[in-house]
Amino acid sequence: MKLAEALAQRAAAVRQVEQLRARVVDNARYQEGEEPAENAAAALAQAGEVLDELERLIRQINRTNSTAVVEGGGTLTDALARRDVLRLRHSVITAAADAASGRDQRGAVRQLRSELRILSALPVAELRARADLLAKEIREVDTLIQRTNWEIDLIED
Repeated sequence: MKLAEALAQRAAAVRQVEQLRARVVDNARYQEGEEPAENAAAALAQAGEVLDELERLIRQINRTNSTAVVEGGGTLTDALARRDVLRLRHSVITAAADAASGRDQRGAVRQLRSELRILSALPVAELRARADLLAKEIREVDTLIQRTNWEIDLIED
């Protein structure tokens, strides 16, 4: 099985656990004289089975990520860390540019000649250019990760 397939299975298992959790909660109590729509104990047991499978998948994925070498060197875990930090860096830079340009202000700001002017403390154009370069780098790292996910075999237990 390829790593990408295991990642898809992990996502499906997470969704299934959330659905089972909701079914357990919805049927955990019922009114006397009525029947619950579903057996909460059975749904809870099924959730436990799915969680056991999820744990196994996560272990295999993590093991694979930490040993799989990506193009250009480093492990897949290194590439994932790089992408996460690039996304955070992009978020900080775009938030700074938005704040410096006044884009994040709520409502209109009325300014008379006698009022103080609001000035930008940061170079907005430069920040936007940096954000564009970061977005490009994020796309490149993400493409590398996706390609590797489809090329690498999952380490089996």
